Amino acid sequence: MKPVRTVARALLAAVFVRGGLDAYKNPDRYLDGAQAVTDRWGPTLNSVGLPTDPRSLARATGVVQMVGGVLLGTNTAVGPAALALAGTLVPSTLAGRDVWSPEPGDTTGRPILDRPELLKNLGLLGGLLLAAVDTEGKPGVAWRTGHLAEHAQDTVKRAAHTTAKETKRAAHLTAKEAKRAADDARRAARTATREAKFAVKSTPVAGVLTR
Repeated sequence: MKPVRTVARALLAAVFVRGGLDAYKNPDRYLDGAQAVTDRWGPTLNSVGLPTDPRSLARATGVVQMVGGVLLGTNTAVGPAALALAGTLVPSTLAGRDVWSPEPGDTTGRPILDRPELLKNLGLLGGLLLAAVDTEGKPGVAWRTGHLAEHAQDTVKRAAHTTAKETKRAAHLTAKEAKRAADDARRAARTATREAKFAVKSTPVAGVLTR
């Protein structure tokens, strides 16, 4: 593994390990964001077995971020860890009041994408998605699938070419054998004709000799 990849994953993981630890130890600091998530997706969280209490959700999110950050930072199960961390960002980004609601005293009417918190979450999400699909220089699933498909097509083409060649060869041999049989038949017919003529010529002589 290249050192750049290791350092990049460690830096990305550090954000989540630190944030997850803080959310687990001080869940009250994250109650506003957790409350927004439970208010909007409470039934969905309950259906998948996640806590709907804001404090419990904040602490559970902290645990996931700590564990996922450690796995990502140590290059262990990078894909699943990155996806799990991304999963903790999406609800808070979509439902977070500090992201979508106007900031206190902000009368500039600045666009949503100027909000630092939103841009930070989107940047982290992009980094996690890159980590999730990173194959570390090895062929990815899509490439391997395409390569196998091309190999199968080449195999079919070679088999078809070989079959056509063998069929043509068999047809050529059959025609050659048929010609040889016809030649043999003609030779046999000529031989039989000569023998018949010889027999006819020899018949009077045989009759004279027997008198």
